[in-house]
Amino acid sequence: MGVEITCLSNGLNVISHHMPHLETVALGIWVKAGARDELPNENGIAHFLEHMAFKGTARRSAQGIAEEIESAGGEINASTGMETTTYYAKVLRNDWPMALDILADIFTEPALDDEELERERTVILQEIAAAHDQPDDLVFDLSQLAAFGNHPLGRSILGSEDLVGSISRDQILAWRNRNYWASRIVVAAAGNIEHKAFAAEAERLLGKLVSGSQPQREPPAFLPTAQTSQKPLDQTHVVLSFSAPGYRDPDIYRLQILSNILGGGMSSRLFQELREKRGLCYSVFAFGSAFEDAGQIGIYAATSPEQTPELLAVTAQVMKDMTAAVTDAEVARAKAQLKASLVMNLESASARADQIARQFLAFGQVPEIATLVEKLDAVTPTDVRELAARLFINRQPALSAVGQLSHLANYATIASQFA
Repeated sequence: MGVEITCLSNGLNVISHHMPHLETVALGIWVKAGARDELPNENGIAHFLEHMAFKGTARRSAQGIAEEIESAGGEINASTGMETTTYYAKVLRNDWPMALDILADIFTEPALDDEELERERTVILQEIAAAHDQPDDLVFDLSQLAAFGNHPLGRSILGSEDLVGSISRDQILAWRNRNYWASRIVVAAAGNIEHKAFAAEAERLLGKLVSGSQPQREPPAFLPTAQTSQKPLDQTHVVLSFSAPGYRDPDIYRLQILSNILGGGMSSRLFQELREKRGLCYSVFAFGSAFEDAGQIGIYAATSPEQTPELLAVTAQVMKDMTAAVTDAEVARAKAQLKASLVMNLESASARADQIARQFLAFGQVPEIATLVEKLDAVTPTDVRELAARLFINRQPALSAVGQLSHLANYATIASQFA
């Protein structure tokens, strides 16, 4: 039996994938609301609310939540993204009703106690400080700012110290009431679970949520700039990124293959050229970040300050070379890696639950793995070359850099290498 879907009367969708060979169930609540749905003076509020969910409800204390799930040997957590927030758990197969009850409780009835709020504010401020101390975290936050500027996609999910320091309980409640609507929610599970019972329990616990509406999001514009942060480090951490298709664009499959060939593993062009042949860096990879109406493709690398000019010049050349020649073998290797990743999700209840929930939020359906494989298989070397030319040639990159910047050329010089 594959994926089953039930839409409740309030518009909330319940999705499950029965995996009878497992002794566990992974389940959660995925809501189409995240940092992108914040106003400028609310930056960090979605993440703050996610933290506060675990700090107690009308029925459970913070300690009680942790003890109840862990007494059954389970685990519970949450995460905030740009476009979604997730509350999830993993338990033994007979304990999923208890886990869903806890998840529904923290999702619908967080106490938002004033003392707990102040305590968690301090925790989040420490989290922000820790991120600023990690150059590979900071350089990606700056990359978003360099690409999207003042648009919500350009802001940090964690928020700024100033805003997090001043966010009030009323603001958190207002944002929650504006975004946590049934029509934006998917309750998903994967593992040894029967769909009918799961849907019935979801109806009991969440069926009274207000339907609401879908997010009305401002389309982003890719307005590339340079964002840098000088720090007393031994290396220069760099991200170069370009505008790319969002996940609803048919070219998303070409983008995945392009990114993989460019820097998706040890056999990728960047890894072979920058690390294996030239010894310019220890870590280098390409990434594709896709949102509903925009995306990025870029590279990350870290090197010694004096080698930064060579690293950027070689990177630019490798990216431009993608427009001239892409082999059948490279495309086949990228397809194999991407297809393996899709199939491997079927072996993990947690990965599968996350996969089906996000697919439904993105597309309004859960496509068959075979359908996704067909779309990947349809991509040709010519498709990859043409996409690379469209994304890289005569396009301005967004640049972010953190660390020792003494040898970093100015933005215009770096950007000119793609002319």
